[in-house]
Amino acid sequence: MIIGKLQLLKYSENFFKLSKGYYGLDSLLIILAFIALVRVKSIESLRYSAPGEWGKLIGLDRIPEVRTLRSKIKQLTQDEGPQQWSEALCKEWMQSAPEQASILYIDGHVRVYNGQQTKLPCHHVARQKLCLRATTDYWVNAMDGQPFMVINKAVDPGMIKVIENDILPQLEKRLPTFVNAEELKSDPLLHRFTLVCDRESYSPPFFRRMKAQRVACLTYHKYPGENWPEEEFLPYAVTLSSGEQTQLNLAERGHCLSNGLWVREIRKLSQKGHQTSIIGTDYRSEMIPLAVARFARWSQENFFKYCREHFGLDKLVDYCNLSSG
Repeated sequence: MIIGKLQLLKYSENFFKLSKGYYGLDSLLIILAFIALVRVKSIESLRYSAPGEWGKLIGLDRIPEVRTLRSKIKQLTQDEGPQQWSEALCKEWMQSAPEQASILYIDGHVRVYNGQQTKLPCHHVARQKLCLRATTDYWVNAMDGQPFMVINKAVDPGMIKVIENDILPQLEKRLPTFVNAEELKSDPLLHRFTLVCDRESYSPPFFRRMKAQRVACLTYHKYPGENWPEEEFLPYAVTLSSGEQTQLNLAERGHCLSNGLWVREIRKLSQKGHQTSIIGTDYRSEMIPLAVARFARWSQENFFKYCREHFGLDKLVDYCNLSSG
């Protein structure tokens, strides 16, 4: 409990300022954390909770009423403090867990907007199979689904542009150094870290640009072509990111993309004979870890599903941010 509290409040005083009052910054952040832990999806829901019982959790006689809580949150979000706090925590998480930060999962999550306060462009919402007004959040997660950072786009330029213009510049400032300059110079096929994305990131020119920056990409092959002979596939015992042990039938070839870039193509053969093709520009890792890394992307999908159900991930914070964003 004490360790969790220290992590929650770390750096907070560097980025947030509250006017003097009975409820200080520490109390406010702890209240918000407890609200999330017990799955209260909106501040408004606190109107129907006992303020005295909540107060006992944080060592006070009661928590603030909803109006006061909203007022204090508004003070905290007037400037770039929340974003800077998030960046500082993200950098520390990545530096403290370099083995998790070396392979990063990027995916967009569409949040549907049903209000009338602002006009937003339409996005395709896969889970509803409709085009609806929405914003897009681009999440960067570890292999086990734990989130590192998120970037919101009211007007979505597409995953590739968000990666190059927004995500990569931030990763350059936060990621630990996995390989030094001498190693990169001596081995032209060595990469610094890996990005795992879905088919939206499939673009031979994009892969080439990332390769020039020594960033490996791993995604599904958008145009896999004919099936490979089943004789090429061999069974391999693998350990998934969850710790589960299973067997995968895998095969590998080299593949030349339309722009002349050579990539690795790895295919998984299912029991029903379906072949799933993935391609990557990681030329140094073994085949099995690459296959495991690619198929571990479902941990990010599970993260979205869990957060939608328990933390109100699809709720929009307010109307003002949308109209100004």
